[in-house]
Amino acid sequence: MNRFSYIAAADIPGAVKEVSLNGGAKFIAGGTNLIDLMKENVARPNRLIDITRLPLNRIENIGDGGLRLGALVTNADTAYNAEVARRYPMLSRAILAGASAQLRNMATNGGNLLQRTRCYYFYDTATPCNKRDPGVGCSAINGFNRIHAILGTSDQCIAVHPSDMCVALAALEAVVHVTGNDGERTIPLADFHRLPGDTPQIDTNLHPDEIITSIDLPPRGFAAHYAYLKVRDRASYAFALVSVAAALEMDGETITDTRLALGGVAHKPWRNRDAEAMLNGIKATKDHFEAVGEAVIRGAQGFGNNTFKIELARRAVVRALQHAAQMGRKS
Repeated sequence: MNRFSYIAAADIPGAVKEVSLNGGAKFIAGGTNLIDLMKENVARPNRLIDITRLPLNRIENIGDGGLRLGALVTNADTAYNAEVARRYPMLSRAILAGASAQLRNMATNGGNLLQRTRCYYFYDTATPCNKRDPGVGCSAINGFNRIHAILGTSDQCIAVHPSDMCVALAALEAVVHVTGNDGERTIPLADFHRLPGDTPQIDTNLHPDEIITSIDLPPRGFAAHYAYLKVRDRASYAFALVSVAAALEMDGETITDTRLALGGVAHKPWRNRDAEAMLNGIKATKDHFEAVGEAVIRGAQGFGNNTFKIELARRAVVRALQHAAQMGRKS
């Protein structure tokens, strides 16, 4: 690792000031991704700003009936929180599908949003990577790309966002609260992460001087009809080839509202609102779910090793919707 200095931030304004004064500084909390990046010489911060002492480690109810997740609450504490498990079980299920118990005990909610891709070439500093070194090319496009994106790609990058938690947050339409030199602002989760376009090195719309303070969950948690399906190479401690967060509101056999978000297929959690709308007002049947699955993957592009993901994603959408619809029904 390169040499760096260290400071522990005492408060949020102090943390913002520290990161603003030094363009090479990084916030660190659980460090489950940043330390790996530093070890591999992918990230080279010259200053680490420890934010673990900031008052951002609570989960609390908010005025609109939703729930606020502090940015420094660990993934484990979030998943096992009684209110999260009861009101937002899809989120709890998604978090528990990610990483290992040890990592979930360290990783924070804010850090989960900011984790970087697990593309092999991004981590291999001997190979060209536009995300790591803009303008040098993307080794994955013509390389071994089994885990890579099939939707929202560009000729600059086909990396995927690795988070499970963020897929569920996207389906729930969570909102991220941030603070910077210009004060506080909110970013809908749908707008927080970016597609690669011509700037694959920029993962999010978070400004360089901003810190995540919390994530707000809306009042509706789709606790009656939901599913989080993760397809991966092994049963645990593996990133998704394809994941699906499916949430339904139902009146008897009729679907009244639909949320779908996919992971492992794009540079950000992927939603297709036109496909979701196809189900609203109709019966929950396999034929209807298959039509939605086809709509979700429309325009998908494989790059050789990952072309199988197109059909896998279609089938995963159908299966997740079937699971969500079946929940709560009497056998």
